[in-house]
Amino acid sequence: MPDASADATTPTPSAVRLTWSLAGSGWATCTLETADGTVEVLASRIGNAPEDLLTAVARLVAGAAETRAQFEAEPTAFRWIFRRDGHGARLRLLELPHGRSPDSAGTVLWSGRLGVDAVARAVTRCFDEVVRVHGESGYLSRWGAPFPRWELEALRRLRRDAQP
Repeated sequence: MPDASADATTPTPSAVRLTWSLAGSGWATCTLETADGTVEVLASRIGNAPEDLLTAVARLVAGAAETRAQFEAEPTAFRWIFRRDGHGARLRLLELPHGRSPDSAGTVLWSGRLGVDAVARAVTRCFDEVVRVHGESGYLSRWGAPFPRWELEALRRLRRDAQP
């Protein structure tokens, strides 16, 4: 359903799907799919990519004006920048030559408007699917760190509390 606050100058949020595929010991591929396109990014265990993404989206649901998450990919990094826009958020997904690089050094891989609840639902479903497929012990052995249960449940609670 289109955003009621949208007008001719504000595009309606795009539907979104996210997948997190454990690609090997300490590596994952994260795929973002929308009607506007699909993009894949890598994440290495050297960072806290799952926790950072879940926390950034939880902060967005809680009303933050801007949130960020970063995936380290040795030495490349992928930065997710969410800027709240009413019931939606503008997402810019950047590829950076190094994790400490400024946003201006990045290449935009994907940019568009997404509904805040649609992003939160996609991220929640994504990690629910990861734990369904691998279990928490399988996730630990493949990723090399515990499943981000606390962050997932915090996002789930915030989504539930945000419902009218």
